Amino acid sequence: MVPSPVGHLEWLHPGYPQSTRGEEMKRHEELMRENEVLRDRLARLSEASLRISEDLDFNSVLQGVLDSARSLTGARYGVITLQDDDGSAEDFLSSGMTAGEAAKLWELPGWPRHFEYLGKIPGPLRIPDLLGHIRSLGLPDLSPPVEVSPEVSFLASPVLHLGKRVGTIYLAEKEHRQEFTQEDEETLVLFASQAATAIANARRHREEQRARADLETLIETSPVGVVVFNARTGALKSFNREARRIGDILRNPDQSPEMLLDVLTFKRGDGQEVSLREFPMAELLRAGETLRAEEIVIRVPDGRSVTTIVNATPILSDEGLVESLVVTLQDMEAVEELERLRAEFLAMVSHELRGPLTSIKGSAATVLGSAVDIDPAVVRQFFRIIEDQADNMNDLVSDLLDVARIETGTLPVSPEPAEPAALVDRARNAFISSGGRSNLTIDIDPGLLLVMADRGRIVQVLGNLLSNAARHSSESSFIRVSAAQEDVHVAISVADEGRGIPAENLPNLFRKFSQVQSKEQGGGTGLGLAICKGIVEAHGGRIWAESDGPGLGARFTFTLPTVEEHVSGTAIGSPPIATRSRRQKREDRERTGARPRGRRRPSGSEVHPRHSFPIGLRSYSDR
Repeated sequence: MVPSPVGHLEWLHPGYPQSTRGEEMKRHEELMRENEVLRDRLARLSEASLRISEDLDFNSVLQGVLDSARSLTGARYGVITLQDDDGSAEDFLSSGMTAGEAAKLWELPGWPRHFEYLGKIPGPLRIPDLLGHIRSLGLPDLSPPVEVSPEVSFLASPVLHLGKRVGTIYLAEKEHRQEFTQEDEETLVLFASQAATAIANARRHREEQRARADLETLIETSPVGVVVFNARTGALKSFNREARRIGDILRNPDQSPEMLLDVLTFKRGDGQEVSLREFPMAELLRAGETLRAEEIVIRVPDGRSVTTIVNATPILSDEGLVESLVVTLQDMEAVEELERLRAEFLAMVSHELRGPLTSIKGSAATVLGSAVDIDPAVVRQFFRIIEDQADNMNDLVSDLLDVARIETGTLPVSPEPAEPAALVDRARNAFISSGGRSNLTIDIDPGLLLVMADRGRIVQVLGNLLSNAARHSSESSFIRVSAAQEDVHVAISVADEGRGIPAENLPNLFRKFSQVQSKEQGGGTGLGLAICKGIVEAHGGRIWAESDGPGLGARFTFTLPTVEEHVSGTAIGSPPIATRSRRQKREDRERTGARPRGRRRPSGSEVHPRHSFPIGLRSYSDR
């Protein structure tokens, strides 16, 4: 009688051969041992899997996978590498070695080639002698930073998720210098599968967190206020920076956002004023409807108010129930300010056009309506007045056209190699000949490289800056023009000793209407510096202003790329340059009814002051 493999006793026939019975007994004992080993292996594998699945930390999960794989296969050392979408190693964990020893793996000579080979194995790889295998492939010798036997047993398996490689597990130096077995390989493949799931989950979680962070950043930095209400309680859940700013305009220092909501009233487009409790948000919540672009004035009891454009959108759950309400608030102050500036600008342009028209009308009426013959010299004087004022009108229309082209990216410029000194000299002569003062100092560094410039346009920029400096400084003070090499650009500056610019006004100088905003800047349409900025940027340069403060003068500087820089293609980021054709120039003249600019007067002719039209808007160009 002997125990059977299934655990009960079997009776053997008395005539059963003894040798056969001995072999059966031996085979039975081997099966029992194998079953015991298998049960132990499965128990340890189950225990390891359970322990790994209970851990939520990504690195802890991978470390558990690696430690368990090394323990169950009897390996002395283990490494798991994570690969990015390009197949490059982005991180690794080790087991059985110190952090210093693990770090030295990546510093070994030839390791990138070893990793390139091992990181591309399509399936499990089991090698009795890793060092010999490396040499047989013609790869550089591998000198591990840890103690190993001359013939290092090696086992590796790719970590695959949905057929895509996300990492590799490596095991080396099986205990007692044995070779890894088929069972070890199957065990490692199983743990590689667990690692793949952990890596995929971690990456998905990381992507979700990144997307959430990006969305939160987008909402927080949005120029539109965003407020979220709880649908069930009506309580305030969250609000972004712009909503906080709008609230700070209305709330008292000791008021919380919740307290502010209790005292707000909302004036709708039909004139009706309601509180938050009376506002139909609750109806929107119940009906799941939306509120689109309604202009609402938000008030507090002391009279302060903010005009906003309000949108409200319910957020629904998977079951179709309203969970929360998202309200966006757009402060209309900036829009109202822009509309005010536009209205002032139109009024100013009308005034600037009316002045020359009055002079033209008066001169023409005097000549035509005189009852007596007028002296020819006096007639010529009236004609010069008419011509000057027509030029003023033409300059204003041209500036308006330039601004429109700058805004649409079609400003015509034709850059070609030019000497900075010649550009400055040409602008100086045009400035003086048009009535500007002559106390200019020129400081040009010798040996400046040629710049890429549309001569007429850059002279226009310099003319505007010179006129601006003259307008804001006394007649006796000097205006200094300088040019210097700055790396691959040439910087040209116009400095005055005038009234200076407050620091808070510097960022807005080159915006349209900026002179309308600042009374202390004197007259002007506010287009001159905006045009300068558009022209300079169309050349691939930049322009800025500096001032130490009121009464300390100002310095305007712009840069132009050198010819070498232009040839090497460094005009990266600059606006596209439009080439101005002869037909475009002719159409401009036909549209304004004007002659080409920059025509010199006959020698000895009398120059009459132009009407109150600001010199800063004239374009000094012979186009």
